[in-house]
Amino acid sequence: MSDNDFCALVRIEQHNIALLFTNYLASININAHIENEAEAYVIYCKENLLEQAKQEFEQFIQQPFSPKYQQAAWDNGVVSQVSNNGPSLSQMFRKQFLAHAGLVTLSIFAVCWIIFVLSLLGFAIPIFEAIKFYPNLSSDGLLQQPYRLIGSVFFHFSWLHVVFNTMWWWQLGGNIEKVMGKWQLINILLISAIISNLAQFMASGNNFGGLSGVVYALVGYVWWMKWLAPEKGLEISKSIVGFLLFWIILGFMDVLPINMGNTAHLTGLICGCILAFFNARFSNNK
Repeated sequence: MSDNDFCALVRIEQHNIALLFTNYLASININAHIENEAEAYVIYCKENLLEQAKQEFEQFIQQPFSPKYQQAAWDNGVVSQVSNNGPSLSQMFRKQFLAHAGLVTLSIFAVCWIIFVLSLLGFAIPIFEAIKFYPNLSSDGLLQQPYRLIGSVFFHFSWLHVVFNTMWWWQLGGNIEKVMGKWQLINILLISAIISNLAQFMASGNNFGGLSGVVYALVGYVWWMKWLAPEKGLEISKSIVGFLLFWIILGFMDVLPINMGNTAHLTGLICGCILAFFNARFSNNK
């Protein structure tokens, strides 16, 4: 091949990133250009400089927003292109946020945040009174207002509370829905919400709320599915499991500055582990 031949160097999904690296290559006298191919951007450079370009890309991908790469964009006069062409950071975030989770995950996420925003606007007391767990368990209450069995999981008391719970719901619930299907996620949600709410009610009354019992069920489910059915591909790191288990211990020790539904956390975790056990065993038998 001649020195004028170009070879594909790397395929990048974000146009801004591809453009930034291409301009850096130009600044160090590596002739390169971008081609839009199949909803991604492929950077081509001259074949005789391919190895050097690969080495530069390995450094670039470690810290793409390093000042030297930004300076290359300024020097090449393409600042407007970097900011205007291709998806913005907010667009990329929305795309990745939506791509990770399915309809069930996103719907529950939205319900929690809608209720929280309405609470901030002054409707906290009427909303909580309308959906909180029963003041007393009775057959009449169960028949007339069955939604109270799970209603309290959608109500959160603070920014930290709602951010922590919905973040983990999106992460773990999204994984479960993608791998196991929406009905499995709905099953975990309903069973863990009812059991953890009942347990917390028996331990401390009905003045509680939040999705954390369900979140701990998701943790237990993914944790045990990774162990019992690794072929499913559900993943959660040991460090995260260890941290969340330690958080439960701290809650029961009553050394934290916030009130926590410790019983709901523990029963939710156990519930998730049991559901994973039966799910994995059923799958293996099948």
